[in-house]
Amino acid sequence: MNMKLNLKNICLCSLVVLGGIGMTSCESWLDREPITDVTPGAYFKTAEQVANYVNNYYTGSLVNSRGQNLFHNGNYGHLLGSNDDNTDNYVSGRSGSLDYFAGEWQAGTGQALSSRYAWVRVWNYLINLVEETRGEISGSSSDIDHYLGEAYFFRAMIYYNALVSYGDLPIVTEVLPDDNAVLVAHSARSPRNEVARFILKDLDTAIGLLYSRAESPWKVQRLNEECAYLFKSRVALFEATFEKYHKGSGRVPGDSNWPGAAMSYNAGKSFDIDAEIKFFLTEAKAAAKVVADAVALTPNNHVMNPEPGQISGWNPYFEMFSQASMPTDGEVLLYRSYDKTTENIGHNAIRRVQTGNGDGLTHSFTTDFLTADGLPIYAAGVAVDDSSIMSEKKNRDERFQLFVLGEEDILKNDAADIDVAEAMEKGEAVLFGIPLITCTEETSDATGYRSRKYGAFDFNQCLDDHIHGTNACPVFRAAEAYLNYIEASYELDGTVATSYWQQLRARAGVDTDIDKTIAATDLQKELDLQHLAAYGITDKTLYNIRRERRCELIAEGFRWDDLKRWRSWDYCLAKPYIVEGVNLWDAMWKLFPQNAEEEEGTSNRMLKDDGSTDANVSPKSDSKYLRPMRRTATNNQLYDGYTWMKAYYLSPLGTQDLTTAVTDPDDETSTVMYQNPYWPNGAGLALE
Repeated sequence: MNMKLNLKNICLCSLVVLGGIGMTSCESWLDREPITDVTPGAYFKTAEQVANYVNNYYTGSLVNSRGQNLFHNGNYGHLLGSNDDNTDNYVSGRSGSLDYFAGEWQAGTGQALSSRYAWVRVWNYLINLVEETRGEISGSSSDIDHYLGEAYFFRAMIYYNALVSYGDLPIVTEVLPDDNAVLVAHSARSPRNEVARFILKDLDTAIGLLYSRAESPWKVQRLNEECAYLFKSRVALFEATFEKYHKGSGRVPGDSNWPGAAMSYNAGKSFDIDAEIKFFLTEAKAAAKVVADAVALTPNNHVMNPEPGQISGWNPYFEMFSQASMPTDGEVLLYRSYDKTTENIGHNAIRRVQTGNGDGLTHSFTTDFLTADGLPIYAAGVAVDDSSIMSEKKNRDERFQLFVLGEEDILKNDAADIDVAEAMEKGEAVLFGIPLITCTEETSDATGYRSRKYGAFDFNQCLDDHIHGTNACPVFRAAEAYLNYIEASYELDGTVATSYWQQLRARAGVDTDIDKTIAATDLQKELDLQHLAAYGITDKTLYNIRRERRCELIAEGFRWDDLKRWRSWDYCLAKPYIVEGVNLWDAMWKLFPQNAEEEEGTSNRMLKDDGSTDANVSPKSDSKYLRPMRRTATNNQLYDGYTWMKAYYLSPLGTQDLTTAVTDPDDETSTVMYQNPYWPNGAGLALE
């Protein structure tokens, strides 16, 4: 029996799945056949058949809360970092609409939940059928358990991402018959705390069924028990902190303005949210500890650049994000491999790091990095020169030095591409050089700061057709467990998990005296949304826990969900948030062409900051820091910065989500669903 995960088949089937999710407006989101071309009566006879079913849907189920696939293929820019886009971490002009920052996000007329429950149905089908016919399936009992555990994990992940987006949800655990009364009855939205408890229960089941990675035949190329523990800690921490910081907003069950209170099926329910918060924090802490105690961090040898001509083997921490395969006992718990030779599956992440990707890290993000001595950049005796990126990185947290490109960092380093030694001697473009601030949008550095995470130096992965990348994509890694434990522990009872925290800081080359950092922290001088939120954060220890998380997990897709659960976007209810990039106008501007004649043949053009439609940078009079959204006010909804509305913490249901769940076809108010707070019941803009 071939137990290898067939990524080619996964890729092909994912296209079928994604094509099948689109549905007509009148089709009920629960009234779906399982997305499979296998005849149910003849399918699950062997363990291998169960494996094939799981394989067919592996990639489509590994998604983040924005629906972005974690097993990327093809043109996906900066890999898992896409969920950091358009936060205070990242700016990207390539990630779709920014209407929500301009007050233009609207509730639609269709069915917002349909695609989520199409995937739930996929896993309900497998779970129900395998559990009902388990004694009739031949093959390894342990393998069957494992595949069933994967199904429970994927169902949990789909529900979690829907929870992050919508809050209260219908809990559906079976493949429903084509009976309108049954479908409507199962459309009732369970309170979010019940949904989160259901997700944790699925993950507990998965933990009991999955191989540990030490036992697994596939090690870290399929899900394993450790992944389930890690994900359980993520879910529990999200729910605990969401309930804590959104309590009283109408988004949490038991709030006076919680819309679920008006539904008859919630009559008689009472909610002790403080007890729920404690429960979820306790679960998060316990699950994270299992992983953090068992899995050591990948070491950092404190080398910031390879030697000229050195392609690999220069820093294990950096290369955890850019190597062909991962150690079976290392920090990475699950990764996706690529194979251009036999399966023609690749990516272009490495080329995007080489050429630019129309995005950029923010100045706010870079200011969060401590000095090597463990002090904030504004502390007494600290002098940070940000007139260039290299000078800004000097003597700072090594995550800043490693994962953000500076002018003198090596960009190309392969003899097949260029004579590195000769190029360096001549000062040619083997180094990062001047950020691509004024070049074409697709390959620009929107803020001047370019992420080097997922970068590499193998020329064969950077060819012109873009998808020659074959370095592995890490999906889950143990550092998150350390961070989840630290935060959950402090939120639960004020306990500082010093050991885990010091291990993260030691790897980053930062002084491990945490108390020194906390004492030197001045919250009024911090620039990120985790502090600036309108409700405020006055706890310097908690702030520094969040700082550590931000610095460790940059470009791995956590920031959007973190800002939501902390209620950090509240800052933008009262005051627009203006994104800034590099310090352009103190000294960097001198490196750009100074007249039009010099533009030809250069990547960067002459700076133009006159506010016209041809302007390519923000005006010097505006700020010395580049403001990528303020080049021109013409046809620019975001010129004055990101705004926010109360409704945006939860996505709206569509009109048909509500109308297809009515108990009386002649009475639309008889729906068993309800709209999320601050959204209209019909199509339209948010109310608040």
